[in-house]
Amino acid sequence: MPIAEIVFWAVVAFTISSAAMVVLNNQLLYSAIALLFALFGVAGLYIFLWADFIAGIQLLVYIGGINVLIIFGIMLTNKISSVRLSQTNVQQGVGAVVALWLFILISLVISKTKWLQIEAAEPSGTVNSIGTLLLSKYLLPFEAISLLLLGALIGAALLSREAT
Repeated sequence: MPIAEIVFWAVVAFTISSAAMVVLNNQLLYSAIALLFALFGVAGLYIFLWADFIAGIQLLVYIGGINVLIIFGIMLTNKISSVRLSQTNVQQGVGAVVALWLFILISLVISKTKWLQIEAAEPSGTVNSIGTLLLSKYLLPFEAISLLLLGALIGAALLSREAT
């Protein structure tokens, strides 16, 4: 078995085990930290798909922004006197049944599909072509999304200011 395949399966096992820890852990802070590792594993899977730009965005946006925001939210809303902030998974059984059925359905679809197998050449790089497209052909939608995100940020700041 080639070393790349061994590393791939190690990243897959790391990602799945981290995602399971997110769902099964009762401590919110530990779940958020496990989410960090699960998102890091997903970025590793993007690298195996030769999607280096998406892997970088995964690291910057989801780990660097969203997950840090979640951890700060947990830390700031926790009372100083209570060190352990826990949560209960009320519908854990229902979620397990739905996840099992989805796993069976996806496994059936994967096993029944006739997959086209060809040798693919490694792309030279995706960041340059994506950057060129974002700043030429898709400039207007890119700027519209940035204005939408700016409006959401201003709205969130105003809502949080009124709540305090």
